[in-house]
Amino acid sequence: MQGVISLSDIDVGQSVIVKKLASSGSIRRRFLDIGLVSGTRVTCLMKSPCGDPTAYLIRGAVIAIRRKDAADVLVVREGI
Repeated sequence: MQGVISLSDIDVGQSVIVKKLASSGSIRRRFLDIGLVSGTRVTCLMKSPCGDPTAYLIRGAVIAIRRKDAADVLVVREGI
């Protein structure tokens, strides 16, 4: 997939579209439960002072996701 990056690589204020979840187990279930599925728009709202976790706007809810878990969410920038 061309132009695919991980959710952990986006900057504050940037919006992306989810392409694929590469995670498994309970974290994959959590992502699915909060609506983090292919086609979902995600916006990075803020990063903690230490850089982990990061707050994302997902389907109207603010969700904090650890960097190692966000690395398994494959996304593309909007408009690509």
